[in-house]
Amino acid sequence: MTTTMPDDSPFEAHATSARRRALWIGGFAALLVAALVVAWLATRGSSSSAAATSHDHGAAPAADASGPVMLAAADARRIGVTYATVAVGALPIEVRSVAQVTFDETRVTTIAPKIDGWVEQLHVNSTGQPVERGAPLLSIYSPMLVSAQQELILATRLARDVAAGSEEAREGLNELRESARRRLLLWDVPAATVDRIERSGVPEKNVLLRAPTSGVVLEKNVLAGQRIMAGEALYKVADLSTVWVEGDVFEQDLPSVRLGQQVTADFQALPGESRSGRITYVYPTLDPETRTAKIRVSLANPGLRLKPGMYATIRIATRGPASALTVPRSAVLSTGERNLVFLKRRDGMLEPRYVQLGAASDDRVQVLGGVAAGDTIVSSATFLIDAESNLGAALGGMGDMPGMDMTMPVRTPPASSPRGGAKP
Repeated sequence: MTTTMPDDSPFEAHATSARRRALWIGGFAALLVAALVVAWLATRGSSSSAAATSHDHGAAPAADASGPVMLAAADARRIGVTYATVAVGALPIEVRSVAQVTFDETRVTTIAPKIDGWVEQLHVNSTGQPVERGAPLLSIYSPMLVSAQQELILATRLARDVAAGSEEAREGLNELRESARRRLLLWDVPAATVDRIERSGVPEKNVLLRAPTSGVVLEKNVLAGQRIMAGEALYKVADLSTVWVEGDVFEQDLPSVRLGQQVTADFQALPGESRSGRITYVYPTLDPETRTAKIRVSLANPGLRLKPGMYATIRIATRGPASALTVPRSAVLSTGERNLVFLKRRDGMLEPRYVQLGAASDDRVQVLGGVAAGDTIVSSATFLIDAESNLGAALGGMGDMPGMDMTMPVRTPPASSPRGGAKP
């Protein structure tokens, strides 16, 4: 006998309600687990970021921080550490400048004829040839010179012919003769040549052009047989008995430089020889690229040993502070951002001190703050001590980093054996 359950059985309705309840509970549990996972991840990320931030915060100062250093006497001797005392006294300063020998522009002469003509003969025919004042340079044929000579000869002859004539006639002819004579002299014809032409009554075809000054030929722009024009530069002659030495002085050193100041010049080509001179000119302009200004020193040049183009070093002694707090230059460690010295304390620790620097000489530098007179400081091997100081500061800072416990384990003494020996 088969029993058929009605569709609206109360047992089926009860089963459906139980399934729905289980689904709701499972969904709620899944949401709760998901929320917990998200919260845990967020907490872990924040902790990692905080740890990383804490790590960076602790490591950054350690890179720049310098701490006191304890250095044993044997270690100090091994690395060459020496000490000096902060002193008070005068600080002489010497300004140095790289310079170069050049010509004295007031002693350079350009030789140019005042007439047109043709070069018949060269007496000075090479660059670098020395010449003396009045020495012949070249012979010139010029129709203008020949014509002026003929006028002088004619005026001289007429003046003799009318010597017994009226005073007015004599004065006119004498004036004509002097005019012809002056014209030749103004054209640089030597006076001795003019006198000879006037006495002989014979014009000279070629006239010598002589050197107006002594010196060395720097430029020669003429050849034999060449046609020359009035005003054309034929020679450039320089008198090298005195030369200039021009150097560059940095902008910050300009207040220590003045006209008439005594300087010393050293030359690479003349080792061991120094020349003394005075500053004759300070240029009024500054080079915007090098931030330097030129100075000029005039030097005597006996024997012409100083040659234009030579390199030199100019040393200018200036007055520094009369009473300055100074330390050896080797004691200061400069990094571009800081200047420090290491002070030796009474307990033997070497403590870094930041200092502000002032004027400096070759071996000492002025300190404007950070140390006091009489303090003992490290004067050599400063870089090694600074490295040790930075290393100690860095290792000390690592103790606060996560997972970097720098505490050394305590070693317990071994237990003694019954016979008084240590256990193996």
